[in-house]
Amino acid sequence: MSAIKTTPLNAFHRQHGGRMVDFAGWDMPVQYRSILEEHKAVRQRAGLFDVSHMGEADVKGQDALKFLQHLVTNDCSKLFPGRILYTVMCYPNGGVVDDLLVYMRATGDYFLCINAGNIDKDIAWIQDQAKGFNCTVVDRSPDYAQLAIQGPRALEIVQSLTKTGLGDIKYYHFAEGEVAGVKCIISRTGYTGEDGFELYCPTTDGVRLAEAVMAAGVPLGLELTGLGARDSLRLEAGFPLYGHEITDQINPIAAGLGWVVKFDKGPFIGSDVLQAEKQRGPAKKIVFFKTGDRRIVRAGAPVLNNSGTEVGQVVSGTLSPILNEAIGSALVDAAAAQELLSVDIRGAKLNLHLVKPPFVTLKKI
Repeated sequence: MSAIKTTPLNAFHRQHGGRMVDFAGWDMPVQYRSILEEHKAVRQRAGLFDVSHMGEADVKGQDALKFLQHLVTNDCSKLFPGRILYTVMCYPNGGVVDDLLVYMRATGDYFLCINAGNIDKDIAWIQDQAKGFNCTVVDRSPDYAQLAIQGPRALEIVQSLTKTGLGDIKYYHFAEGEVAGVKCIISRTGYTGEDGFELYCPTTDGVRLAEAVMAAGVPLGLELTGLGARDSLRLEAGFPLYGHEITDQINPIAAGLGWVVKFDKGPFIGSDVLQAEKQRGPAKKIVFFKTGDRRIVRAGAPVLNNSGTEVGQVVSGTLSPILNEAIGSALVDAAAAQELLSVDIRGAKLNLHLVKPPFVTLKKI
């Protein structure tokens, strides 16, 4: 077994009372004080997340754009310097390798952010697919720490630490500058549904930057926030998580991510299969639900139709601290999505009320 990995902020988390767990092979804080309170802090004020476990890669060269157009489903020709694109990359069968962010720095110079649990798999896949293209793919994951500051007061907090005009960075854009004297890529995407910023900095500067953000943010209500609240926040926002709403068996059409699949740009890996899937309609689809009950519906729970026949399975479930009820997502037979669905929770039948996410009203950025 491989040794568990740590981020540059591991000792920082322990000093601040982080409850550490093994997450995808990383020693990460699931919570500090309370998942409920951390979640509410992000919705009402601000939270600081360590996301240094995420992976990064550079794609550079004359064929960088041509290669990315082949690799991912979204249209990277729409990018320009300072712009970020959310996309997925697929296997030839249409299953998802991973979802990722593509940052364009300059012509022929791109930066990718990939999921922590997929770093080795993704880098190997990307490098293998790049053969035959005039570009290089370099794993930069060990070089970066990454902090995310999310919530209504995130801009105020980070702006107090930088001369870069954060108001000029639009949603899904980025700039390069200094925050608390640390050189950073400053991006504005967010995985919580709230406004906020991601700060990519050299690994050696991660703790110093975190301490500076805490010093500026705590007086404004900022809280350290762990993976528990990160998951409940992303589910309230209706964002997918690899291994749950998207997998190597759940393609982006079935996952409701058809908006990131651009067939007009020309062929890409898996495009023929996905095109056929779109035309005939997926046999199974991801749906989101709430229950009107506080009992959490766990991933793996069978989903039943009105006659008690199993028609799917829950893939994500949590308690929404804002709604004060259980919410989740499930992969179900497409035809069954029109029926009354339910789950069995220790002998109690709970009806699933299907909703279109987000579950909560989110401020437009």
